[in-house]
Amino acid sequence: MDTILVANSGSSSVKFQVFATGPDGGLERQVRGQVDGIGTHPRLRATDTDRKVLVERSLDNQTVPDVQAALIAAGNWLRDELRIAPVAIGHRVVHGGPLFERPVRVDSGVLQQLEKYVPLAPLHQPYNLAAIRSVLARFPDIPQVACFDTAFHRGHGELADRYAIPQDLYAEGVRRYGFHGLSYEYIASILPQVAPEIASTRVIVAHLGSGASMCALQARRSVESTMGFTALDGIPMGTRPGQIDPGVVLYLMSEKGMSPADAQAFLYHECGLKGLSGISNDMRELENSSDPRAQFAIDYFAYRVALNAGMLAAAMQGVDGFVFTAGIGENSPKVRAAIAARLAWLGVSLDPGANARNEQRVSRYESRTPAYVVRTDEELMIARHTVTLLAPGPHPSQYEKAS
Repeated sequence: MDTILVANSGSSSVKFQVFATGPDGGLERQVRGQVDGIGTHPRLRATDTDRKVLVERSLDNQTVPDVQAALIAAGNWLRDELRIAPVAIGHRVVHGGPLFERPVRVDSGVLQQLEKYVPLAPLHQPYNLAAIRSVLARFPDIPQVACFDTAFHRGHGELADRYAIPQDLYAEGVRRYGFHGLSYEYIASILPQVAPEIASTRVIVAHLGSGASMCALQARRSVESTMGFTALDGIPMGTRPGQIDPGVVLYLMSEKGMSPADAQAFLYHECGLKGLSGISNDMRELENSSDPRAQFAIDYFAYRVALNAGMLAAAMQGVDGFVFTAGIGENSPKVRAAIAARLAWLGVSLDPGANARNEQRVSRYESRTPAYVVRTDEELMIARHTVTLLAPGPHPSQYEKAS
């Protein structure tokens, strides 16, 4: 039985999963794992499908100093101790820019193109590509597939896609892309099973985690998103501000003496829940804090989510369902309740008991707009794309220009 390795590489961790492929093209998850603490105290941990620990060990910082080495260490462990040799690797890549609108098999030319989008996703893109580059150098015969967080939104109409700036900037790629597309694509794929009554209608999906955004799905296709050119836009996040007047950035540079690099570091690392509370970027810590600043950060987060829900409803001329997903959306009854309270005008009426129990449907059955909690699965989506792209038969060109 062939296996697919799925990798999600960040600045200080590499998360990975292994899927076995069946003769009918089905996928069975076998291993979940990660190498975290990269650069300080790297540690490898993995479990099987029953959450049984397969390995938990510290790694030498000299041997595993960076993302590339971490992925190699995970691969060596899979091969040497589990006898797993993946036939292909699927990677999450945050930004596909204007050129890539679907998953692609990566070669040196594709990698060179993707390097151009590093400034548009500096928290993610360099590390996504570092892992690909490492495998390409060491194991050039292993097929690698890049799956983009921007791809699911590429069908947006021009009204949603454009900024009010000159055409030549749009032509060179300054446009609204949207992110978390792999998560939204998975939610869209599973809605007919978990919520058939809203699957083909107008649904707002809130991907609420350390990175957070929202998406308007119409007949399971993305028609609008809260994120734009970069992953800074939209609703507030753990350390990112979300929507902010561009004049604030100009002020930071002209009056506070920040360089572009300083402003970038500030906006990506010092704002959001962390900046508002002065305590933490972790919603769990804020919920457990008695500091009024923590409660203010939670209230602000819920307020902005509700404001953006109104925008997305306007884009679809109504809403028929609401879905919470990702870390906060799936696990925080308090935050869901705070958001739902502000969505009563859209017909959302939460069931307190179902919400507290983290049930799949958290709205009352008489709620005009039903609300659901759906666990996302970006890794499964990447594995599906990898299998599909590498299957025999014709495939679109790897260079897919936006229309």
